[in-house]
Amino acid sequence: MKITVNGNGLEIQDEVKHIKGLIDFLELEDKPLIIEHNQQILQKEEHEKAVLENGDKVEIVHFVGGG
Repeated sequence: MKITVNGNGLEIQDEVKHIKGLIDFLELEDKPLIIEHNQQILQKEEHEKAVLENGDKVEIVHFVGGG
């Protein structure tokens, strides 16, 4: 399946069916995230329910500390 993540094309395996699976696939599970799925911001509890489909657009913002 092909999706767009942060403006870049990404091909993911068919077993990645939800946003939570995408987060795990990208190894971002331990980071505070804001996820936008097809122009809709998701609450964290929605990550396991939001189904990915071919052609979806996902924006992921994660915070980086610094000084």
